[in-house]
Amino acid sequence: MESQKTLSQKVCDHVTDEIIRALLASSLKTASHDGKGRVDPGGGGGSRHAQYIDFITIKNQEQSVADDVERLRRSPPVPRDIPVYGFIDSVESGRLVEVPEATKIGRPQ
Repeated sequence: MESQKTLSQKVCDHVTDEIIRALLASSLKTASHDGKGRVDPGGGGGSRHAQYIDFITIKNQEQSVADDVERLRRSPPVPRDIPVYGFIDSVESGRLVEVPEATKIGRPQ
């Protein structure tokens, strides 16, 4: 059996287009996270075609959520007197993590 490869990445880092492309080039099986980085399950069958795909990954999730909440807060159909919150779904913990800056932006006016 082919040995598993770990793509160096801290647990708190986010997946990038480069990581996705590297994993797909090696194998089309679902990768996992071992607490140190993304783990390629191996087994071959990968495809280089991923190099032509823009996966539109988010480099800064907190800023992205804050921007989305600001866009909603300014949207005419959203009543000014209701709060708008922003959370990130943590895949590692299975919990929703509130983005404080988004909560501040989304306060009722």
